[in-house]
Amino acid sequence: MSFLRNTFMTAYRARLYPNYWDIIALLLVLAIITLFGWNAKQMATPYQLGEAIPITLHPSALPLYAARTVVRMLIALFFSLLFTFIFGTWAAKSPRAERIIIPTIDVLQSVPILGFLSVTVAGFIALFPGSMLGPECAAIFAIFTSQAWNMAFGFYQTVRSVPSEVEEAAKMLHLSAWQRFWRIEVPYSMPGLLWNTMASMSAGWFFVVAAEAITVSNQEILLPGIGSYIAVAIQAANMRAVAYAVITMFVVILVYDQLLFRPLVAWAEKFKPESQAAEKMAESWVINLFRRTRMIRDLGLQMARLFDAFVNVRLLRIPYSIPAEEIEKTVSDRVISLLWDAIIFILGAGAVVFLGYYMWQNLALSEIGHVFLLGLVTALRVFILIILCSLIWVPVGVWIGLRPGVAQLAQPIAQILAAFPANLFYPFIVMFIVNYHLSPNIWLTPLMILGAQWYILFNVIAGASMLPKDLLQVVDNLSVGGWLRWSRLLLPGIFPYYITGAITAAGGAWNASIVAEVASWGQEKLAATGLGAYITEYTTVGNFSRTALGIGMMCLLVLVFNRLIWRPLYVYAENRFTLE
Repeated sequence: MSFLRNTFMTAYRARLYPNYWDIIALLLVLAIITLFGWNAKQMATPYQLGEAIPITLHPSALPLYAARTVVRMLIALFFSLLFTFIFGTWAAKSPRAERIIIPTIDVLQSVPILGFLSVTVAGFIALFPGSMLGPECAAIFAIFTSQAWNMAFGFYQTVRSVPSEVEEAAKMLHLSAWQRFWRIEVPYSMPGLLWNTMASMSAGWFFVVAAEAITVSNQEILLPGIGSYIAVAIQAANMRAVAYAVITMFVVILVYDQLLFRPLVAWAEKFKPESQAAEKMAESWVINLFRRTRMIRDLGLQMARLFDAFVNVRLLRIPYSIPAEEIEKTVSDRVISLLWDAIIFILGAGAVVFLGYYMWQNLALSEIGHVFLLGLVTALRVFILIILCSLIWVPVGVWIGLRPGVAQLAQPIAQILAAFPANLFYPFIVMFIVNYHLSPNIWLTPLMILGAQWYILFNVIAGASMLPKDLLQVVDNLSVGGWLRWSRLLLPGIFPYYITGAITAAGGAWNASIVAEVASWGQEKLAATGLGAYITEYTTVGNFSRTALGIGMMCLLVLVFNRLIWRPLYVYAENRFTLE
C-alpha cells in the first residue's frame, strides 16, 4: 500500500514539473506581459497640451508604433466586452431598459468619432493634467466607440434567440440569473460574439487615424502609433511610408489573429450545440502548445475551478422566479411601465427643446435646412452602398459559413481587408480623381463602405455557421437546391444575423462619412457634398455650434431610418425567422 501511495504522489508531483513546452509557453506569456507593462509606462509619461510629439517616418519606429496601437485597441476591446455584457444583457432581459438602450445604441453608433473626440478630449486632459494619460484615454475611448455598439447589438440579438428548450432546462435546474448568464447565454452567444469582436477590432483599425491623430479646434495631438504614422505620411505625400504602414498592418493583424482570435475560435467550438457542431474542428497552435504543457495546464485547471466558484457564488445565486411575461401582466407593473415611458418622453422632449433653443440662438433656419439636405445626400449614399454590399456579401458569407475549413482560411483575410483605413486609399483615389477630372461626389462614395461592409459579411458567416446541421442534411437528402433551398432555409436562417449586420453596417457607413467624404494627399484636398464633410470641416476649425448641428442631424436621421426601416425588419426577423 505504501508503495502504491508513493507511486501516486510521485506521478502527481511529476505532473506539476515544467517541461519544454512550459518554457516556450511561459516565454510567450512573459513577452505579452512585458508588452503591456512597457506600454503602461509610456502612457504615463509627462505631457503638456500644445507640446509637439514627434512622429518619425523611419520604418524602424513602426514595431514600437504598432505595439502602442495594438495595446490601445485591446484595452478598448476589453471595455467594449464589459459594456456588451452589461448593456446587451440588460436590454435583452428588460423590456423597459430595451426601450432606452437599443435606441441609444442606434444613435451612438452613428455619432462620428470626431464628435466624441470634440467633447471628450478636453475632459480626459483635465482628468489627467500634465500626463500623457489624458490623450491616451481619449484615443482609447474613440476606439471603444468604434467597437462597442456592434458587439452589444449582436450580443443582445443572440441572447434573445436562445432556444426555448434550453430556457426550460435552466428553469428545471433552478439556475439563478447569474448562473444562466455564464452557463447558457454567454456560451450560446460565443460564436456570433467572436465574429462581431473580429469585425469590431477591424473597425478600430479603420478609425485608428482619427483616434491617434486628434485634430480638434485647430489643436493637433499626435499619439505614437500606426494611425499617427499614416496621418503624417499622407500629409507628407510619402508613398513609401504608406507602403511600410500597410506591410506593418498585415503583419500585426496576422500576429494577433494567431495569438488571440484563432485560439478563441477553436475554443468556442465546444459551445456549439451538437446540431450545429462543425464536421472539421477549428485548430490553433497556441491551444495545442498550452495543452502540451504541465505546469501551465495545471494552473489553467485551477483558474477554471476559481471561475466555477465565481459563477456559483452564493451571494449571487438568487433563484429565478416569475417569468418576465407574467410580471408584465400585473397591474402594478403596468403602472410602473407607464411612469417609465412618461419619464423617457419628458427627458427626450426636454433634450429636443434644449437642442432646438440652442440652434435657434446660434444658427439660422436656412443653415439647418442646408444641413438636413446634406444629411439626405449622405443617407442616399449609405442605402445604395448597403444594397450593393448585401448582394455581394450575403451569398459569399453563406458559402463561407457552411464550410468550416474555408471559414478558418477566410477569417484572417477578412480581418485584414476590413482593417484597412480609408486613408490608405487616399493616394490612389485622389490622384485618380484629379488626373481624370472626375466627380468626388461619386468616386469618394465607396470609401464609406470599406470598413462597414464587413459587418454584413461577418454576421452572415456567423449566422450560416449556426444553421442546424440536421436541417442541412435533410434538404441535401431531399435534393432541395437552387432558389427553393435559399428561400426556405438559408435566407430565413441567416436573416436575423443579416439584419444585425446591416444595421451596424449602416451605422458604420454614416460614421465613416467623416473620413470618406474628405480626402487629401499632400496639398491636394477633395471634398464630396455630404454631412460627413460638413462635420469634418467645422470640427477641424473648432466651430462647436455647427459641429453640434451636424452631429445632431446625423443622429436624428439615423434614428428615424432605424425606427422606420431597420427596427421593423429586425422585429420581423426575430418573430418570423428565428430557428428553434
